[in-house]
Amino acid sequence: MQTKESLMKYPELEGEELKEAYEKAVSLVRENLKEFTCDFPCCNSENQFYPKSENVDWTTGFWTGEIWLAYEACKDEKLKKAGQIQVESFLKRIRERVNVDHHDMGFLYTPSCVAAWRFTGNETAKEAAVLAADNLMGRFQEKGQFFQAWGELGARDNYRLIIDCLLNMPLLFWASEVTGNEKYRQKAEAHIRTAMNYVIRPDHSTYHTYYFDPDTGESLKGVTCQGNRDGSAWARGQAWGIYGSALAYRYMKNPEYISVFRKVTDYFLMHLPSDLVPYWDFDFDDGSSEPRDSSAAAIAACGMLEIAKYLSKEEAWYYTKTAKQLMEALWKHCAVRSAKESNGLLLHGTYAKKTPTNTCNNGGVDECNTWGDYFYLEGLTRLTKDWTPYW
Repeated sequence: MQTKESLMKYPELEGEELKEAYEKAVSLVRENLKEFTCDFPCCNSENQFYPKSENVDWTTGFWTGEIWLAYEACKDEKLKKAGQIQVESFLKRIRERVNVDHHDMGFLYTPSCVAAWRFTGNETAKEAAVLAADNLMGRFQEKGQFFQAWGELGARDNYRLIIDCLLNMPLLFWASEVTGNEKYRQKAEAHIRTAMNYVIRPDHSTYHTYYFDPDTGESLKGVTCQGNRDGSAWARGQAWGIYGSALAYRYMKNPEYISVFRKVTDYFLMHLPSDLVPYWDFDFDDGSSEPRDSSAAAIAACGMLEIAKYLSKEEAWYYTKTAKQLMEALWKHCAVRSAKESNGLLLHGTYAKKTPTNTCNNGGVDECNTWGDYFYLEGLTRLTKDWTPYW
């Protein structure tokens, strides 16, 4: 457990150390093009190395996002070409509807195709991302006003949203921007309002998932899929709440979402262990043998750096400082230093850990995962330059 006073003592990632971390991460991405230009890494590593995969999982957009972040850093034309090759794969995927019956269109198409369109004006990327936005719109449930995360549409056993989906909403705001059709924005705003009303508990921890009645839209209950138990704070879910509330404020300018950000972020920070690398669930603290989830720290740091643009100077300083401290902890304890060590960027992630009270399966425990790699590189990018977000 931490206090604001105890947090102040930790070092920050800055100066030459930040430069070293950023250059190392970019060099590793460039090295990984040898394996992952026409192929994709699986969602998590196995013994610290990603196997090859086709473009089928909900996570593949993160690798393409790493390519675009690295391209921003060094302007290597090989990176640009690889990113454009992968854009073609994403268009093929959405046209052929390969594993797209879920809400994760933003995770797939924002860091891959929206980023490509912003950099290159690639019309293929724009087409793919708009098609993905249209696909996501098909999952909106009028009864309850939310995007159903998983499963058959309207099915009672899956009539729920999940906190992760806050990061899928920027795809819809972008779609309204480029098409001129406000329907995307309107549904995104409705989902955000619903999520903010229900996923945050009185103590400012968060539910992973929240159920509604499919007949009436009435709110029912919050449960977990990947956390330790229904009443615990799953670390990555809490981090999605941090970044998601920051993005909600950016798009909607509702001051209530800055208040939400403060509360969920302070809960996250106060429950960090002494080395600042969160356990996979905040039920666990120093001395536990449970695994960490480094990706949660990377996501949270990006959210803090995003919201700092909209805060008072003093408050922006505080959250920027804590983001730099999280990034320092990741560089010190989790960052890959050599391609011989791993073909990822960030060690000690946890995709999912089975417990007696959750519904997930074990996977990617104490491994790299692609979203952890991506948000780590995004955090380094944010600290290094005036970055225009993909989200």
